[in-house]
Amino acid sequence: MARQLTKLGYLEVKKTLFMLCDLQDKFRPGMKMFDPVIKNTSKLLQAGKILDVPLIVTEHYPEKLGRIVKDLDISHAKGVYPKTLFSMMIPEVQHKIEELYGPQGPETVVLFGLESHICLEQTAMDLLNKGYTVHVAADCSVSRTQEDRKLALERLQQYGCFVTTSENVIFKLMRDKQHPAFDKVRHLVREPSVDTELAKL
Repeated sequence: MARQLTKLGYLEVKKTLFMLCDLQDKFRPGMKMFDPVIKNTSKLLQAGKILDVPLIVTEHYPEKLGRIVKDLDISHAKGVYPKTLFSMMIPEVQHKIEELYGPQGPETVVLFGLESHICLEQTAMDLLNKGYTVHVAADCSVSRTQEDRKLALERLQQYGCFVTTSENVIFKLMRDKQHPAFDKVRHLVREPSVDTELAKL
């Protein structure tokens, strides 16, 4: 029954993992939507921290491409892992997932970062191949061109991912105004998410 609910798009805090892919400073100049995506990602990360959703972070070739942008609070991450593989699913990350959730892994992964058509897409493919339900936060994901972003989000949906938004994820995790963390989280969602021109894609 639980697996059936995840296939419908339900999210449960204790069975959900956040994965942040490669939102590093060196990518900022070449991506039109980088700053709006960072603002939305910051909101999602803050909500995840309040709700106690585990977070795993990767940095692509950080020796040359730098670290995760300082605008994002990743102090609660269960690990920050350097990689050269495009997918986040390097052995160290897979080991950490098993350490956190056991051999069965989480039921659901919420995935966001860059680039949508490269690292994000290949990570989603690997996660789906392991049987996880994947939600891609589209307003927290970016590519150098909007064409690549648009087509990647379409492919991800075809693969079986839920292509969603930061606020959709946040409210699905809380479910109820009576959630004990609601008063803290509602301050994050008082203002609407920053437009990343998804409606134009």
